[in-house]
Amino acid sequence: MGTFKGFKHGVTDMNLLIAAGTGSAYLISVASTFLDLGPGYDSTYYDTVSFLIIFIVLGRYLEARARGRTSEAIRKLMGLKAKTSRILVDGEEKEVPVEEVGVGDIVVVRPGEKIPVDGVVVEGNSAVDESMLTGESIPVEKGKSDTVIGATLNKTGAFKFRATKVGADTALAQIIKLVESAQTMKAPIQRVADVFAGNFIVAVHIIALLAFFFWFFIGYWRYGVGESEALLGISPFLFSLLIAITVLVISCPCAVGLATPAAIMVGTGKGAENGILIKGGEALERAHKLDAIVFDKTGTLTEGTPKLTDVLAAPGREETEVLFIAATTEKGSEHPLGEAVVKGAEEQDIKPGNATDFRSIPGKGVEAYFEGKRVLLGTRKLMEENGISFRGLEADMRNLEENGKTAMLIAIEAEALGLVAVADTLKESSKDAVQTLRKMGIEVVMITGDNASTANAIAAQVGIERVLAEVLPEDKAGEVKKLQEEGNLVGMVGDGINDAPALIQADVGIAMGAGTDVAMESAEIVLIKNDIMDVVAALRLSRLTIRKIKQNLLWAFGYNALGIPIAAGILYPFVERILVSPELAAAFMALSSVSVTTNSLLMKRSKIK
Repeated sequence: MGTFKGFKHGVTDMNLLIAAGTGSAYLISVASTFLDLGPGYDSTYYDTVSFLIIFIVLGRYLEARARGRTSEAIRKLMGLKAKTSRILVDGEEKEVPVEEVGVGDIVVVRPGEKIPVDGVVVEGNSAVDESMLTGESIPVEKGKSDTVIGATLNKTGAFKFRATKVGADTALAQIIKLVESAQTMKAPIQRVADVFAGNFIVAVHIIALLAFFFWFFIGYWRYGVGESEALLGISPFLFSLLIAITVLVISCPCAVGLATPAAIMVGTGKGAENGILIKGGEALERAHKLDAIVFDKTGTLTEGTPKLTDVLAAPGREETEVLFIAATTEKGSEHPLGEAVVKGAEEQDIKPGNATDFRSIPGKGVEAYFEGKRVLLGTRKLMEENGISFRGLEADMRNLEENGKTAMLIAIEAEALGLVAVADTLKESSKDAVQTLRKMGIEVVMITGDNASTANAIAAQVGIERVLAEVLPEDKAGEVKKLQEEGNLVGMVGDGINDAPALIQADVGIAMGAGTDVAMESAEIVLIKNDIMDVVAALRLSRLTIRKIKQNLLWAFGYNALGIPIAAGILYPFVERILVSPELAAAFMALSSVSVTTNSLLMKRSKIK
């Protein structure tokens, strides 16, 4: 079928050579079975034809199966949508399917519920977990006039918002659309072997024809073929046909066909042994050419969860006292920042006390009472509203914020005790990974929805010079495309739902194993161990695999370059009447395949970490 399509469009490809080699071997086998054609035609090659076709069909089935995993990411994205919504109708709450929510409707959201559509808060306050779309681990405080995004999770308070985008206009729907678009736009990779295939195939058929005509009109008579003991009585036509068939059989691209898939199968297996799941050979073939890699910040370069990083005490106070009071105050909080403070205290063997009358102040902090005294923990604004001076801590607080940390002031009654700082900390291997990639000649870029100061602070710690900050979820794929338009082959490393379009837009998408299912479905390489150094290992594996593919192709084409002239009878007149029969050609072809496979298996001894 592939050969027919190639002829139809005027294209010569590997299908034509496979058809010629297997077809001629099959026809000569049928002729030998039913007709007495004399010397040289007493062997059949059915087994050679069968095994070659089985291998080619199996290889193409595996390739097609790898390409078919494109719609799972979209199905998972669609599953994130809220199924129902609670809207106000004539002052009363009414639950309706999310598809029936219209622009302008007032939607009511309670704690723990998914926000059904995009909109603007008109009443109430809450903290919203937007990590599923933005990738940022710290919940965002929402109050009147703030924007909320459909499919994100409301955490603490209840609020009402006016729907502004519904149906296909929501942020989630736009991400789904981008994923679909990126999947259809990606061009299929060209196999290394295909570069040579067209010219090689034409050359083989020309050589076969020239060999036939030479031996039919000149060689048979000049070199006394009909008088040799082995070929006694063979006619000029049958001898010339035997030579032409031998040329086609020995050139049949079994080793060429094995060169790429054999190396890729060993390469993907080696990747799996090292916690690197590679979904198809195309990713391995592209990865070695990457000259730019874009890292998402949260959950990729960083841990993805806030941790206590700093405790500073006001003059006359102790840091242990500050942390004890902070943890005691936050003990009743469900906010991730509060949980980070409590966990940080416990890690330092500080057991929080029991506070009473805990109250969350949305967007500002918390209030509680300990041993009859009022404790406040939160922002500058919270302190200012309560007339508490923190002048001695201002410089330290500003310095912490410039380093990408969230700083919170603590006060008892009217006195500032100190401050605690929380941040999404870097993974231990992030700096080493970035430095290694730069030494490999790859430009490293960081992309995040965070503000520029926080993003630059994190980037400076790992040695990343190019930072794309304040990038909206739906714009990440566009930023990757801009890098590609600059002439770069781009790899994207991410873990969030918001990364899915960018992972697909990139030439190679790499997902962290601890990330979302959607990110892992969208990516072509998944790092099971969630180790950022495995990005380096994946690139090393790609380069190793491509090196083996090139070695295999060099051997396979080199074998053909030597074997075809011998099969055409170039040695027959000179070296004791040496002639390669179709049977011997098939054996040589098998030997070539074994050598290619053995060379690929040697990859197992190589180290990528």
